[in-house]
Amino acid sequence: MRTVSTLALTPTDKALTLTCDDRDPESGNMSHDYEINCVLPDVPNIAVKLHFQHGPIAEHGVNGITNEALLSIVRDRLEGAQEGKFRCRENALAITAIEEASLWLAKRTLDRMARGVEGRNEK
Repeated sequence: MRTVSTLALTPTDKALTLTCDDRDPESGNMSHDYEINCVLPDVPNIAVKLHFQHGPIAEHGVNGITNEALLSIVRDRLEGAQEGKFRCRENALAITAIEEASLWLAKRTLDRMARGVEGRNEK
């Protein structure tokens, strides 16, 4: 396991520890299992485990979440803030950046589909 660095600006950020499995050279050098732990005094330990798709869907089936799913969750949270009392320019810019990232990931998938390699461990 290795620690994933984050910006630790707030007490909540500083209470979070992110770890993941080692990168897998056979799967594009990506990690697949992440854990977020939040340890605060007088609060039960909060742990969230994330398991990403591991291996080509054509060979292993759907077995985990995607980058796109996580981006959609963060976008949804920020859109909620924008509809409430925490509306701000920074949230709007973050939403735009997430939408741009989502579009690039979609382009990558469409390109892979056009090359006939989507769902396989091929470039």
